[in-house]
Parts: sequence; structure tokens; C-alpha cells
Amino acid sequence: MIQYDKEALDAIRDGVRGLCAGFDDAYWRGVDERQDFPEEFVTALTQAGWLAAMIPEEYGGSGLGLAEASVILEEVNRCGGNSGTVHGQMYNMFTLLRNGSAEQKDHYLPRIARGELRLQSMGVTEPTTGTDTTKIKTTAVRKGDRYVINGQKVWISRIQHSDLMILLARTTPLDQVKKKTDGMSIFLVDLHQAIGNGMTVQPIANMVHHVTNELFFDNLEIPAEALIGEEGKGFRYILDGLNAERTLIAAECIGDGRWFIDKASRYACDREVFGRPIGKNQGIQFPIAEAHIEVEAADLMRWRACEQYDSGLNAGAAANMAKYLAAKASWEAANVCLQTHGGFGFACEYDVERKFRETRLYQVAPISTNLILSYVAEHLLELPRSF
Repeated sequence: MIQYDKEALDAIRDGVRGLCAGFDDAYWRGVDERQDFPEEFVTALTQAGWLAAMIPEEYGGSGLGLAEASVILEEVNRCGGNSGTVHGQMYNMFTLLRNGSAEQKDHYLPRIARGELRLQSMGVTEPTTGTDTTKIKTTAVRKGDRYVINGQKVWISRIQHSDLMILLARTTPLDQVKKKTDGMSIFLVDLHQAIGNGMTVQPIANMVHHVTNELFFDNLEIPAEALIGEEGKGFRYILDGLNAERTLIAAECIGDGRWFIDKASRYACDREVFGRPIGKNQGIQFPIAEAHIEVEAADLMRWRACEQYDSGLNAGAAANMAKYLAAKASWEAANVCLQTHGGFGFACEYDVERKFRETRLYQVAPISTNLILSYVAEHLLELPRSF
């Protein structure tokens, strides 16, 4: 297994923290209140090179691994920010990097590294299929040197702030393939050309203002060279990127969990009731301690997933379990933090309610906790398939 350089990781932490110091709680509170996109923050993170961390050096990036990328996103959340506004660039890039042609990588990766292009969006989920991805109904039909796209996607984030989107569509009908995971392909869609020319975007108001949308495709034409990899193999390409996604989400949850625990601990020491700090009460301090233990335990699985992925091994099980444990730990830490603050936890000025909403998302998506449990039961424990 890989032995990571602690000093190098600490240097990344220090660098990200230094950048985040310019975007304090008041900044993120304002973004949330205005239901805005943190454009200044995303630009600063891009210009500092952090979003190009995993792009190879020959394309203008830093050539770092998943572990380093996970530290970047963890620190954004630990500093009170929301990595959900930028994490798509990290894991979407994997699909292009690992499966794109030499021409595609030469054309796009340097421009992504320089911040000229953003690859923030991935179109997979559909309203009628949910997590049953093999049943997607969006189709891509080859006509000469073009593909014609028809269908619908939902919960597709950051479209308005991205230049490119990874799109999964079925190129061979389900009833014509031997395996239901075959016959799906991925495409790199130029959003500036697509929107208004066969693709319609409908924003979805939501609990965490995740800048997410429903997409409609009505005979959208894209060039054949937009295909990434081999036609019909898109599902397995997506899976590799999803293992990275789940590991990065786990790191974000670790950052959230540590933010909640730090916040709760400080408040428990400072807040006095009945003439003494409330943190002297075991009923206050024990739940905080328990939350800390669970976050640290989840972090160990996050590092296992990073090691396997960066070593070129199949990180599917570790990535899923890391995401499950970290999302659960951060949510429990959020509850503890809110309970510690009492009524003040509901006041926007304390930022607890904002972070509470943001971390709750990861119990549901990407990939629900129930789907992870079914994966572990079937593929690791060899129990009968439950659905």
C-alpha cells in the first residue's frame, strides 16, 4: 500500500485553510441566504490550482492522487465552507482522465487546469429510474457523424456554472444486450452549445440550495467525437469515477464532522448555565466525545479507500463503506452540535443550521445508505440480492 507523506498532506491542509480564511462564516452565510453560487470562492480555489490537483502535470495540473484531493475538500468543509460547490470538478475529471482519448485529454485537460473550462456536472440520475441506473431511458442514437440525444435527467447540479457535462445515455436498447449494464455510453457535452439547442434546464428549489436542475433532451445533436471511450461501456467507466466520488464525499463529511465537533466543544466550554460551563455535564460532553470517536473511525476507512484507489486496486467496497460511515458520523455530529447549542443552534448567525442541512444531504445522495448496505450484503457477505 501507498505510504502518504504526512508533511506534504499537512502543507495542503495549511494552504487550503489559508485560502478559506478569506471566505469566513459570514461569506458562506450570505451565499446561503441569497441562494447564490460562491463564484468568488470557486474562482480563488481554481486560480490557486487546488481544483487541478489530480490533473497530470503534462496537462498543467499537479499530478496528485485521490488522497490529496480528499484533503482539499475535507479542509473546505472543516473551515465552514461547502465543497458541494466544487467537488464535481474533482470526480468528473476522473472519467475523462481514465477513459478519454489522447485527443480529448489534450484538448480539455489543460484548459480545465488553467480554469478556462469547468467540468462540474454529471448527468446520470433520471426521475423514473432513481438508483436503478441500468433502466435509464435517455437514449443516444448514432446518425452519421452525430449522436441524437432524447430523454430526461434530474438532480443534475451546477449546470449554470459549468462549461461541460459528463452524460450517461443508452446507445443500445436494454432488451438487446446480454448484460443490463452493457449498452450505455458516456459523452462529454458542451453545455454552451447544448442549452437552447435541444437541451432545456429547469432549476429545482431545494433544502440545501445545491444549484441543482432537471434536464430535458429533445433531439439534442452532439458530435460523434463527444463519445468517451468505447460505445456501450459507459456504465463501467462511470463506476470507476463513482468510487472516487464516494471517497471524496466521505472526506467532505469528515470535514463537516470535525467542524461540528469543534463548534460544539467550544460552545460547551464557553456557555455557562447554573454557574458552570455546560460542558461539565456528562450529558453534554459524552455525546460530543462519541461523535468524535465515530468521525475518527470513519476517517480510517476513508484512508483505506484512498490507498486502494491510488494503488490502482478496486476500491469499490472501501469507497462505499467510507461514504456510509462518514455520512453517518457527520450527521450524528450535526445532531450533537445542534443539541449542544440548544435554541441558538437554530439561529442562522451560529451557522449550525446551515451546516446541519448541508451534511444531511449525504445520507441520501450521492448513493443512499440503503444501497450501500445492499451492496455490502450481496457482494461482500454473499447474501441473496434484496431487490
